Amino acid sequence: MNKENVKTLIEAGKAVVGIELGSTRIKAVMIDENHQPVATGSYDWENRLDGHIWTYDLEDIWKGLKASYANMAADVKEKYGTEIKSLAGIGFSAMMHGYMAFDKEGTLLVPFRTWRNTITGQAAEELTELFQYNIPQRWSIAHLYQAILNKEEHVKDVAYFTTLSGYIHWQLTGQKVLGVGDASGMFPIDPATSDFYDGMIEKFDKLVEDRGYSWKLREIMPKVLCAGDDAGCLTEEGVKLLDPTGTLQAGIPVCPPEGDAGTGMIATNSVAKRTGNVSAGTSVFAMIVLEKELSKVYTEIDMVTTPSGSPVAMAHANNCTSDLNAWVNIFKEYSEAMGMKVDMNTLFGTLYNKALEGDADCGGLLSYGYYSGENIIPIDEGRPVFIRTPNSKFNLANFMRTHLYAALGALKIGMDILVKEEHIQIDKILGHGGLFKTPGVGQRIMAAAMQAPVSVMETAGEGGAWGIALLAAYEVGKAEGETLEDYLDNKVFAGNEGSKMEPVPEDVDGFEKFIEQFKQGLSIEQEAIAKIK
Repeated sequence: MNKENVKTLIEAGKAVVGIELGSTRIKAVMIDENHQPVATGSYDWENRLDGHIWTYDLEDIWKGLKASYANMAADVKEKYGTEIKSLAGIGFSAMMHGYMAFDKEGTLLVPFRTWRNTITGQAAEELTELFQYNIPQRWSIAHLYQAILNKEEHVKDVAYFTTLSGYIHWQLTGQKVLGVGDASGMFPIDPATSDFYDGMIEKFDKLVEDRGYSWKLREIMPKVLCAGDDAGCLTEEGVKLLDPTGTLQAGIPVCPPEGDAGTGMIATNSVAKRTGNVSAGTSVFAMIVLEKELSKVYTEIDMVTTPSGSPVAMAHANNCTSDLNAWVNIFKEYSEAMGMKVDMNTLFGTLYNKALEGDADCGGLLSYGYYSGENIIPIDEGRPVFIRTPNSKFNLANFMRTHLYAALGALKIGMDILVKEEHIQIDKILGHGGLFKTPGVGQRIMAAAMQAPVSVMETAGEGGAWGIALLAAYEVGKAEGETLEDYLDNKVFAGNEGSKMEPVPEDVDGFEKFIEQFKQGLSIEQEAIAKIK
C-alpha cells in the first residue's frame, strides 16, 4: 500500500493499533487493511528490584504507554503528513503473570509484582498439590495465596486483582475483563468452558475460608473473554490516559487484553494443533498447542491456552538474553574506549555470527546467565556466572556461543520433557523476539536446542505488538463464524511460511553435550546464590 493510500486509510479511521508492554520495551504498531505494519513507536524501560520485589511503578507504566503511542503518532505524522483521530480497533497486551491488587476505590495495594519474582514457592507447591494442576510461581493466584500465607495486611482489602494487560484495559475502557490466554496465567482454565475452573475456585475458597476475608475468589477476578469477544471501547477518560494531546477520539473498539505469550502465538501463526512458537528476549518460552492433555503434572511445564482457548504446553524460563546483552555492552565499552564509534546492530551481528565459528560444544566453557530465579531449574535468585577450566578452548567464538547456548539452557531442559518424555509431535516451530534479529544465528541455535526445524517470518521483529494488533483486527474484521485460526491462515499469513532452518546434526550433538555439563554444574549456581550476597 503506497503512502497516499495509507494516509487515506488513517484519515478514514480504518487503521488498527496494537500496543504491548514488554519487559524492556513498550511498542506500538499500526497496521493497514492488509495487516501490514505502517507505523511504529516504542519506549524503553526496565524493571527494578525494590525490597527484593521485581516491579515497575504506575508512573513508569503510564509514562511508557503514552510515550510509545506518541512516538507512533509522530511516525505517522512524519511518513504520511496526517494525525490519528480515530481507529477501526485497538488492543493492549503485556508480559503475562504477576500480581496487581486493588481496593474498592481502585488504589493499588502493593507494588506490581512481576512475572520475574520467585517469591511464591510455598504457595505454588501447595496449590499444585491441591488442584493437581501445575501452578507456577509467576501466576497471579500463587502471588495472592503467598500473600495470604505471609499474612500480608493488604489481602483483606483486595477488591480486584489482575495482570498488567488487564489493568491497562480496565483503566482505558472501564471493563474488568481479560483475554483467556492471559487469564490462563492467573488461574487454571477449563478447556470445556474457556473460563476459570469452577471446581478449583471452590477448592481455593474452602482453603482460605477460615481467614475471614469478605471476598470470594470469583468476585475479585476479571471476566474471561476469548479472541473476538466484545471487550468494550476507549472511554473519554481512557483516551486522556493514552493521548493527552486530545487528538484521538473515544469510542474505538478494544479487543480483549492479552499476554505476551498469546500475542507471540498470533504473530507467528502458531494457534493450530501441533504447532509451536518460541519467544526469546529478556525471558524465553516455547509454546506447543496440544492434541491432548499431558499424561501427568510437571512442575516444569505450564498449562496455558491460545487466545481462542485451546490448551497449550508452555516451557517458560525467566532469563534469556539479559546476561548475553550485558556482555555485548562490555564489548561496546571496550570499542568506545579504543576510540571506535559503535553501531549496536553491527556489534550484535558481528558477535552473534562469530559464535557460529565456535566449537559445537562450546569448547568446555560454561555460563549461567541468571539475573533472577527460575522454576524449571531449582534456583530462587540469580547470580550470573561464567566458568571455564584452564584447558578450555577460551576464544571469542566459543565465548559467544556459550552465552547463546546458556540463554536457552533452562528452556532446553523443559522442552526435553515434552519431546523425550511426553513424545509431543510438533509440525512446525516459529521463532520471534530479540534473539532472532541477527539473521540465521539465533534461529540455528534454537533449532539445535529444540531438535526441530525453526522458521522465522519477516514480521517476527514486530513481535507481540503486531500480534495484539492482529487480534484487534480480528475482532472488528472477522466474518460471521470465522475462527481465529481461519482468519490468520486465510487473511494474514496466506502463503507466508517464513524462512525455515533445519537443525544441524553437529549443533544438536554439541548442544546435548553442553546441556549435560550445564546440568552437572547447576550446584555452582546454587552455591553462588548461597554465598554471594
